[in-house]
Amino acid sequence: MTVINNAHGIEIGGLLEAARLAGARILEVYGREFEIEYKGDDSPLTEADKESNEVIMAFLERDYPDVPVISEENQQVPYSERSSWPRFWLVDPLDGTKEFIKRNGEFTVNIALVEHGRPVVGVVYHPVDDTLYLGVEGAGAWKISGDCAAEKIEGGAHYMERTKIKVVASRSHSSPEVAAFVDEIEKKGKEVDFLSAGSSLKLCLVAEASADVYPRFGPTMEWDTCAAHAVVSAAGKEVLDMVTREPLSYNKPDLLNPFFIVE
Repeated sequence: MTVINNAHGIEIGGLLEAARLAGARILEVYGREFEIEYKGDDSPLTEADKESNEVIMAFLERDYPDVPVISEENQQVPYSERSSWPRFWLVDPLDGTKEFIKRNGEFTVNIALVEHGRPVVGVVYHPVDDTLYLGVEGAGAWKISGDCAAEKIEGGAHYMERTKIKVVASRSHSSPEVAAFVDEIEKKGKEVDFLSAGSSLKLCLVAEASADVYPRFGPTMEWDTCAAHAVVSAAGKEVLDMVTREPLSYNKPDLLNPFFIVE
């Protein structure tokens, strides 16, 4: 990785390789029959989630033994303990398990480094098309497709500065909140197109300017957004609480995100 060798004490090349190795394990399971379990909250769990988590945890424990980890597939550390962490890894080893089960290809590996509640390094890996998104605070954001050279990405102008606005949402499954959001845009004389994507790829679409805005009116966990949030921020865009208009913060007591907008 020639774009940036070290940032925030992290060797970036090793981090990208770990994401790719986790993705390879996911694709091995994806290519055959697999069993589906259900966790206490009724969310699905597959071998791929577990195997990807094993790869990532082995890497982090070997290379960064002093940095604690929050992963969706680990037993969660009590807030009384983790509230004092100045920095930690936040991991979703398979973001989009439902997409994985549907075999639509729209799932990712998410690995982020958080410092004082803020994502400072984030990697989102899309295994099906071998695409990496990388965001590093203070350095920038990149997209790396297969063996191609890293391409720097920027989110571009604010969506309301455009006459035609690409909204990340599903036209066929639009919620009343999304419909109202779009209606407000159209009242200002703007034309709206829709893009659809799964998992954290929705945030990455805004980071690379393939989409202009992503309003999220629904529950998400911190590991769903953190890595892509780092990419979005490094690309010059924002992930904001829909109500307070403050950037999403990480390591909250319940690890739940509020409704948010990527713009």
